[in-house]
Amino acid sequence: MHFDVIILGSGPGGYVASIRSAQLGMKTAIVEKNELGGISLNWGCIPTKSILNSAKLLQDIKKNIKLFGINNNFDIYIDKIFIKSRNTVNTIKKRIYYLLKKNGVNVIYGEGKLKKGKKIEVLYKNKIKIFSASNIIIATGATPKIDKELYDGKSIITYKEALSLSFIPKTMIIIGTDSIGLEFSYFYNCMGSKIILIEASSLVLPNEDEDISIYIKSYIEKTGVLVYTSSVIDKVFKKNKKVFVQFYIKNNPDKKITLESDILLYSIGVSPNIKNIGLKKIGINVNNGYIVVDKNYKTNINGFYAIGDVINTISLSHVAFHEGINCIENIKGLNCQNIDYNNIPKCIYSFPEIASVGITEKEAIKKGFKLKISKFPLSFLDRSICDDYTDGFIKLIFDEKYDEWLGCHMIGNKVSDLISEVVIARKLETTSEEILNSVHPYPSLSESILEAIFLYCGKSIHYINKKS
Repeated sequence: MHFDVIILGSGPGGYVASIRSAQLGMKTAIVEKNELGGISLNWGCIPTKSILNSAKLLQDIKKNIKLFGINNNFDIYIDKIFIKSRNTVNTIKKRIYYLLKKNGVNVIYGEGKLKKGKKIEVLYKNKIKIFSASNIIIATGATPKIDKELYDGKSIITYKEALSLSFIPKTMIIIGTDSIGLEFSYFYNCMGSKIILIEASSLVLPNEDEDISIYIKSYIEKTGVLVYTSSVIDKVFKKNKKVFVQFYIKNNPDKKITLESDILLYSIGVSPNIKNIGLKKIGINVNNGYIVVDKNYKTNINGFYAIGDVINTISLSHVAFHEGINCIENIKGLNCQNIDYNNIPKCIYSFPEIASVGITEKEAIKKGFKLKISKFPLSFLDRSICDDYTDGFIKLIFDEKYDEWLGCHMIGNKVSDLISEVVIARKLETTSEEILNSVHPYPSLSESILEAIFLYCGKSIHYINKKS
């Protein structure tokens, strides 16, 4: 069977691309070897946000026990929390299937492999079928990085197993403090596990603004999480149903530290899922594990494209959404606007939440900008006081010469819902004065951005910087 477009992979980039393709009148198919929605829906963004919501609810209950006269002796049923998360996944999966069906997208299940002549070989239940297309988009996502010799899926795990443990571990060691590591740290800490974080960098969240990294480390340590930074892992081994991690701190290699736990969770990033899909036989260029594409997501082989985690852009679902749309519109010959990869919001949904867009203070200094920085603490925001969550701040980074908004870094309750305002403001090249004169609702969390702008402009009403 021949199609105008076949997409290999039904994750965020793949299924969105397929719907847009069908909307533009092209005969479209998706090839999926596992479950619709890919890792993001089934074992990533969605189930983690569901369990984090449950953890936040538990945190709220514990915080307000005296207020409502709640008995503190209650049980936590982690299996029910995970069942709830699977129900959430299934609800969204049904909606995606409905959208694909209504838009006329053909869903082909099986393991796909690229073939010359713009063909895909699909193996399903020991039967092989060949499909051809005028255009083929590779959207096979990513897989977690882990030492395969150590990984057993039981006591040494990745995020996938962390979403379905049958018990609450007494102790959990997490290697890596990226978004996945921090989110699971928060969840299992709320469940009652003793959490130990081991990070190779000198900072937690090394890719975030340094003020954010310092703040979140201090905060989670106050909740009982043990954090080791600048760590070099010497060895990992199992003994008597326990997992042991031996490591040392970089400036003290002679002093070995050995810790034991029930569960070891690896959270050291992901790798593009491009093995065994036929790239070499087709001749598609790969560099450092990523498929090489141009600004229109074309590979070096005519008719083959790639989007999402398999290309060297930003590995986020919302980025893949837009890459999928742009790729399809480029195939159709439409004049779509290129994605501005310098204006991509990044969010971490632990508590407190973290959200950022643009460059960090250190990056801005390295680029030679003369900076003007504003940092507004949420403890001075009336809505945060009403919500009884006053931890965190809003940090704005502007170029002093041209008033260009270079970056914004937030930490606090529900800041993931605030960052889009900054994205739009930067997209429209909005000046600080224009934001200053935009009325925000009171009391609201969105006022924090306005208050930070007031502070930046030297017109702060509700905050006095003690250092000034």
